[in-house]
Formats: sequence, structure tokens, C-alpha cells
Amino acid sequence: MAPHLIRGLGLVALWTLVGLAFASQVHLQSNLLGHSISWGEAIRDSLEEWYVYGALSLPVMALAHRLPLEAASRWRTAAIHLGAALVFSFAYVLLGALVGMVDSWFVGESATYSEIFRPLLVRTFPYNLLIYGVIVAVSHALGYYRKYHERTVQTLELEKHLTEARLQALLHQLKPHFLFNTLNGIASLMHTDVDAADTMLVRLSELLRITMSHTGTPSTSLREEVAFLERYLDIEKIRFRNRLEVLISVDDETLDALVPSLILQPIVENAVRHGVEPHTRSGRIELRARLESGQLVVTVADNGKGMPAEGPRREGIGLANTRARLSELYGARQKFELVNGPDGGLCVRMEIPFSTSAP
Repeated sequence: MAPHLIRGLGLVALWTLVGLAFASQVHLQSNLLGHSISWGEAIRDSLEEWYVYGALSLPVMALAHRLPLEAASRWRTAAIHLGAALVFSFAYVLLGALVGMVDSWFVGESATYSEIFRPLLVRTFPYNLLIYGVIVAVSHALGYYRKYHERTVQTLELEKHLTEARLQALLHQLKPHFLFNTLNGIASLMHTDVDAADTMLVRLSELLRITMSHTGTPSTSLREEVAFLERYLDIEKIRFRNRLEVLISVDDETLDALVPSLILQPIVENAVRHGVEPHTRSGRIELRARLESGQLVVTVADNGKGMPAEGPRREGIGLANTRARLSELYGARQKFELVNGPDGGLCVRMEIPFSTSAP
């Protein structure tokens, strides 16, 4: 249905409701005064009156739309509305008298135009000025509400675009960081094990191919994220040879959950860099995912030294970007915590709303 038709039907319904409300008042008042008017007569007279107001309200609303209440032209606007109010009031008397004369013909009570015009002019002219003011006030109120709604929608759109821009900036910052760190690992192997370095280059090319296929995609399934992470860990296993042990335990019900793209790799990279790399003993990284009260909970733990007991903790690019991305996407509905494990090492805990559709 066309918007103009919907708006027109809405105005007819509005003036009909006003007419029916006044009709009930006239009927009850006539009963109290002792000269009862039937419901039919009350409704007919009231709707005739208010439909005339409804017809005249159309140019009034158009004028109010063209003359907003601005400080720069306030007096000019007031003068125009005063003149328009006088015209509106007189126009109502002219049309009302015409409608009254036609109505008198239908009910068999012949009345001339002048017989209806004069008492109607005296009775309704000042009242019509008040009706004009009400129509202008309501029109301005609806206009301000419409502008407020449009600005709210525009603000939400701008916030959405700003959030997407921030997320893309964080993701673009993360990708070179991940690539440079991997290339450094390959460079270190070139002097000791060329075959291993060559295998790492092959794994890196596969990893980059997957990354490029998800360009611009803000989220992916946990299943795909874990598959990407396994390829990354294959590279790290080549780099650390037999010193890196990986345990991945992901509940089946969480595999289809949507997570931000490349959200796990920087967390695992941090575990490798601080929990495995500084030590000569074997390192262990455990990735677990489960559902808790409608939330997807992912933990990444290592067996390193963990965080120092005292002093501020500085987060690198990977963890800082991960925290920022989660905050942008989920706000207060997410948690991102770094705590020392009960048996040593660091445990990173990420909690986000469980969903299989885009947020």
C-alpha cells in the first residue's frame, strides 16, 4: 500500500475517533440537560463537524511543514500563522454552513445558507482559532518526532559503519603482525634446517590462501577457526620440533558457533611466544570450547610461567586487538580475562554470546 494512502487513511481514522469522542459527549450532555439526542444524530452532527476540520487540516499541516519554528524567522512565522488561522476559521464557517445546509435537506428541515452561517460564525470563529493552533502544534510535534527518528536511524548507521571500520582496522593490523612473526620463524630455520623452513613456507602459503578467502568477512564458524588454527600450529610444531604439544578439546555443540575471524590465532600465538618459546623444556597449549548458560566459553592455557604476581601487565598487539574487537562486537555481553592457571602458566578465557547467525 502506498505511503500517501496509508497516511490518508490514518488521518481519516484520527478525525473519526475525535468525532466519535465528541459525539458521545454531546449525547451524554443532552441527556443530562433533559433534551435527549439520539446516538445517530450525535454521531452524524459530530462527524460532519470534525470531517470539515480534517479537510482543512491538510493545508494547515502543509503550511506548518514549510514554516518550522526557527528563532531566525519566529516573528515572521507567527504573523503568517496568525493570518492563516483567521483564514482557517472563516473557511470552516463557510464549509460548515454549506455542509449544514446540505444536511438539512436530507433530514427534511429546509434552512437557508445565511440562517446557518451567522450563528455558526458567532459560535465557532474563536474556537476555530484554537483548533488551528492544536493542528499546528501536533504537526510540529510529529515533524520533530520524524526528524528525531531519522537522526536516530542515521546515528545507528554511523555507529555501525564506525564499528565496522574499527574492526577492519584492527584486523588489518593483526594480519601483518601474524605474517611477520611467521616469517621470522622461517628465517631462523633457514640457517639450521632448510627442509623444515621449506615445509613452513608451504604451510604458510596454505594459511595465507585461507586468510585471503575470508577477506572482509567479520565472522566465521568456530569449526573453520579451529581448522585455521590447526594449520598455524602445524607451522609452530615444525619450528619447535618435539617441544610443542597441543591439545584441542572442542564440544560438538559449539562447532557451528559464530566467532570473529582470526580471534583465536593471536591468543595461541601469545601462548607460544610467552609460554613455550622462552623455555627449553616441552611446552603445552590447551584449547577448550564449551557452552555455559548460553555463552560460548573458549580457553587457551599454556604451561609457562604465567603472569608476574606484581606489576602492570602489558598486552601485545594480538591480545590488545582481540580485546578491542570483542568489545566493539559484543560490548558488555563479552568477557576477556587473563589469569594464572592453578598449576602454573597463563589461561586466557574468552566468553561471548552463543549464536549461529551474524550478530
